[in-house]
Amino acid sequence: MSPVTLLIIGAGNRGKVYARYALAHPDQVRVIGVAEPREFFRRRMAQAHDIAPENVVTDWQELASRPKFADAVVITTPDAQHRDPAVAFANQGYDILLEKPMAPDPESCQQIVDAISANKSIFAVCHVLRYTTYTRRLKELVTSGLIGDIVSVQHLEPVGYWHYAHSFVRGNWRNEAESSFMLLAKSCHDIDWLRYIVGSRCVQVSSYGSLLHFRKENKPVAAGDAMRCLDCAYESECPYSATRFYNGRLREGKSGWPLDVITTDISAAGVEAALRNGPYGRCVYECDNDVVDHQVVNLEYENGATASFTMIATTESRERETTIFGTRGELRGNSRHIVHHDFLTEQTATYEGEHLAGDNGHGGGDYGAMKSFVEAVARRDSSLILSGPEESLETHLTVFAAEQARREKHSIQLTY
Repeated sequence: MSPVTLLIIGAGNRGKVYARYALAHPDQVRVIGVAEPREFFRRRMAQAHDIAPENVVTDWQELASRPKFADAVVITTPDAQHRDPAVAFANQGYDILLEKPMAPDPESCQQIVDAISANKSIFAVCHVLRYTTYTRRLKELVTSGLIGDIVSVQHLEPVGYWHYAHSFVRGNWRNEAESSFMLLAKSCHDIDWLRYIVGSRCVQVSSYGSLLHFRKENKPVAAGDAMRCLDCAYESECPYSATRFYNGRLREGKSGWPLDVITTDISAAGVEAALRNGPYGRCVYECDNDVVDHQVVNLEYENGATASFTMIATTESRERETTIFGTRGELRGNSRHIVHHDFLTEQTATYEGEHLAGDNGHGGGDYGAMKSFVEAVARRDSSLILSGPEESLETHLTVFAAEQARREKHSIQLTY
């Protein structure tokens, strides 16, 4: 079979990650076009994949306006810029891999699904947690009846103190007006994952949370009027110091994420210039951030099971953690290992996770999502997609309802 051909719409970090699959498997897929307004990222993608100059453009509309010339598109534009290219490329007959979240509002999500349905496109949302071998093994154990029926699930997303400061205080997802609210931007992964594991639709949701710490009034007195870590007398005592964090990664010899987000010049001079002049050198108490730094979500499912989800910023950086309580036993997992305790035998067994080769992003989920999508397009078999349009829309609507519940301080019943 000829390789699947792809267009990459948005050549930043996520676009680069998904396109990397083509470099590892040129017999399966080739990137033949890119749309990206920033010259450095556009040129980097074009060079890495030897894309013909006429297919290297700044505006995705230029590619969408042509007669269809590739099999599929990968859309990794900013969150608020997902709907229009998704609808346009669906109407041109392309299959689509869309970065999560689908869109920042329910109406746009529905419009995307309507376009996909009308054009019978193969469509996958990058809910990459579904595609890890850890999740696959956990789902198999649950489905096998090993722990009986699921009664309840506790799921923790420990974002990590430095990751939150990087992405959600200083970075692209710090401000709802510029991106989306925290639960959608970061944790629609998790609400979707819970639905997949429980195997039932959510029918009622409540939620609580706020932006508690990363506010101007919590700025240490010793920091004075400093607006940047480079100018701050308190910097050496601050756990959120950008100077220590980014320079520390540089000294360790790292050059990928998150350093490649703050600067294209991965050097001491380049990092210092970024901290001096760019958004990632700002004091975490002096930013224009407004997304919550902690949130809990309580979910009731159609089959009677319940789940509690916690997103917390101020944590050691570690994997997600889950406990599934069943009628015959329980499962505890940390995204790598699964521990099973059986109520009848009172025995405990441990299952080790296995990572997919080639890409370790999201525990192999990035690689797994691309592998499934490419195979689905090549075989014209949408059953290979674990995160298709209808269920992805359903879990997005659950996220929107949870945020409504948080803001309005009451539970929300969902209807589909």
